[in-house]
Amino acid sequence: MTSSTVALVTGASRGIGAAIARALAGNGADVAFTYQRDEIAAKAVAADIEALGGRALPIRADSADAAQLVAAVDRTARELGGLDVLVNNAGIFPAKPYEEFTVAEIDRALNIHARAPFVAGQAALAHLGEGGRIISIGSNLTDRALFGGLALYNLSKSALNGYTKALARELGPRGITVNLVQPGPTDTDMNPADGENADGLRQFSALGRYGATTDVADLVAFLAGPSGRSVTGAVVTIDGGVNA
Repeated sequence: MTSSTVALVTGASRGIGAAIARALAGNGADVAFTYQRDEIAAKAVAADIEALGGRALPIRADSADAAQLVAAVDRTARELGGLDVLVNNAGIFPAKPYEEFTVAEIDRALNIHARAPFVAGQAALAHLGEGGRIISIGSNLTDRALFGGLALYNLSKSALNGYTKALARELGPRGITVNLVQPGPTDTDMNPADGENADGLRQFSALGRYGATTDVADLVAFLAGPSGRSVTGAVVTIDGGVNA
């Protein structure tokens, strides 16, 4: 990455998204990121990006709203002078018995996990050139459902696998790489390593521990940087061996 690299990370006011935004800034990028509600957290992430030497552009946008997402992509390119890296990170975790999901809940999960990366990628193509990157954040649970209640989450996240491979093939001639990162149990406020379900999840891990958000962020930064230029159409699982 160079000082002229511009990245957009969706859903980056906390957790894995915030760590990715910081990692990209630490590698020299200017970073725009979306958030839905928590303006205080967004300002803190922006301050971290600036402290690392990058320009920061926090944008309030709901990834379930296609128009807001397209506007965020275009605003990033307009205000930061282009777009080189798109990271589709925004996500939710709908988990409950299969028969209890409503159509509205199904639509929201599909809109955030499947439609949003598609729409954001379309909008990004107007700005991405040779060496551009599209990276999505999926889940190791789509390859191995460890417990019940995951039907909607896995349905929506599984779409990223086919999307990544097909788009990598289509955009390869343009010099744009497309990859999918699948984290496992990662210590965030949504899934803390000291939470009530943590010991149960840890038992599935070959390493016996949760991952850190920086583990995932460093992998994304590698794929977004010059060393990742020949990696495309890849599904990279980073889960401590849960799926081993």
